[in-house]
Amino acid sequence: MRRPAVFLNPTKDLSPQETARLRQVIDTYAGKKGTLLPLLTEAQAVCGNWLPANVLAEIADALDVHLSYLYGIATFYTMFSLQPRGRFIIRVCASPACHILGAENLIQVLEEVLGVREGETTPDGLFTLERSSCLGVCEVAPAMQINQVVFGHLSREKIEKVIADYRAGSPVDFRTLPGSGGRVRKDLDVHRKAVLLQGVGEVDPESIDDYLKLGGYEALRKVLTSMAPEDVVEEVKESGLRGRGGAGFPTGLKWSFTLPIKAPEKYVICNADEGEPGTFKDRYIMEGNPHRLVEGVIIAGYAIGANKGFIYVRGEYYLSMYRLQKAVEQARERGFLGQRILGSDFSFDIEIRAGAGAYVCGEETALIESIEGLRGNPRVKPPFPGVKGLWENPTVVNNVETLANVPAILRNGAAWYRSFGTEDSPGVKLYQICGHVNEPQIVEAPLGLTLRELIEGYGGGMRDGIPFKMCQTGGASFGFFTAEHLDTVMDYASMQQKGGALGSGTMLVMNEQTCVVDVVRNIMHFFQHESCGFCTPCRRGTRVLYDTLTRIATGEGREGDLDLMIDLARTMSATANCALAMSPIFFVKTSIERLREEYLAHIVDKTCPLGVCPA
Repeated sequence: MRRPAVFLNPTKDLSPQETARLRQVIDTYAGKKGTLLPLLTEAQAVCGNWLPANVLAEIADALDVHLSYLYGIATFYTMFSLQPRGRFIIRVCASPACHILGAENLIQVLEEVLGVREGETTPDGLFTLERSSCLGVCEVAPAMQINQVVFGHLSREKIEKVIADYRAGSPVDFRTLPGSGGRVRKDLDVHRKAVLLQGVGEVDPESIDDYLKLGGYEALRKVLTSMAPEDVVEEVKESGLRGRGGAGFPTGLKWSFTLPIKAPEKYVICNADEGEPGTFKDRYIMEGNPHRLVEGVIIAGYAIGANKGFIYVRGEYYLSMYRLQKAVEQARERGFLGQRILGSDFSFDIEIRAGAGAYVCGEETALIESIEGLRGNPRVKPPFPGVKGLWENPTVVNNVETLANVPAILRNGAAWYRSFGTEDSPGVKLYQICGHVNEPQIVEAPLGLTLRELIEGYGGGMRDGIPFKMCQTGGASFGFFTAEHLDTVMDYASMQQKGGALGSGTMLVMNEQTCVVDVVRNIMHFFQHESCGFCTPCRRGTRVLYDTLTRIATGEGREGDLDLMIDLARTMSATANCALAMSPIFFVKTSIERLREEYLAHIVDKTCPLGVCPA
């Protein structure tokens, strides 16, 4: 039986300085709608990385909300804590990319080095060790994050040195870092002039002047001086740009639904939550050239008749938020944001919002709920956000990469953009390759690369020369390819025809020493952990699938479990409220169909052929 929340959530005697800072935080946000998450985030920082019971009670009184409501929020988002934590929070990434590269070993090493177990704090109050579902840095896996700073390509020696440096009082200032992960390799550009990655790694991301030298805000100037909103929507529609967040819905078409609606307020939301394991592309744009995204959001606002935009960034992306905030402030100072932009009749502003640890908030309506200060439970659709979104007003939600394409399209024209890619999938794409390759990285290329080209031409081939076995395509939500699919063209139609997906453009490559049961079990653990619990098919279905995979991994499975999992995943897909529970059917079905013998070895022979699983 669970104890009452009052015992699970201790109180804390605040110092006079902490009390004054807390009151300042409350006064800053009180009375402003939709500011509960930033308020709780700042209050947690004031209290030393956790939310004491007396602080939550004070916030509830100040906001005139029920205390149980605050507990509902604080327990939904994983980056909030109701327990005392150390000065430095160490989050070890447990995503599939980190998992296949030894994340479990890293946790064991950290437990030995720190002298505590996962979930505990060192006696000196310096470190708390936690596990994270994903950190969004798959190209430097295996990885951990200490407060705002990512450390990748980890080994025992590197972990020991990092911990020693922090103990010696030499923590890293994330604001001084060039980026959170890998670097862009300019020698591998396949179309000579980068579009999405133009300037990334070359310009100062905190300088608007550097962006202006690249032609920055020229598209915005063109739009405001010579194009009506309808013209902008039509140009984007003609370009063939499709959503780059995973679903691939035509961007111009989405805008066209919202433009004609008469409403007192409209909004543009940039979905920068990027919580899909294996996906790290949007981070490069936000960290490396944030003004490109800001310009895209402004143009989208003009196109649909909105006057306010939000960029909702996943909570772990501290450097992205820092640089985006600087970009917004600089754009406002130069007249690209605010009232009557560039002397036009168009007024628009942008607010940066931070998530707090919830993969489901990557779903557009859950994201909207989160901005409104609620738990991130996806809404029942219809109505869709384009008609009834943020605070019940028409709202367009687009992904970072999608909006970063917009300035180039408007500056150069739809025909120019369609000169890249394929007929089905025009334009350029940020592909990501990670896992068992020699050079995990991000690649900008016209749509239409093959998986083999990505692995051999950009990934540097298979790591340690161990042969290719399988690849999860498009992110953790989608299907598995095997060697027979290596020459599949990576565009929307071709990938779908082969049971995979372009998705976010990420490809998790795995070698012959990888156990499919172990990997799928890890992916399913992610989905059952990240389920918001709103609908029964997802809440219960993901747990049953994970428990079934665990039985198979431990040698207690039955042959009928394979058909059972496919049937259950198919039922979840047909009945669940959002795409989170619609995802397992893709990786469960394709992995069982294409690697059935390995599943059967665990079930019939009760052994893992690779010696990875407990069986």
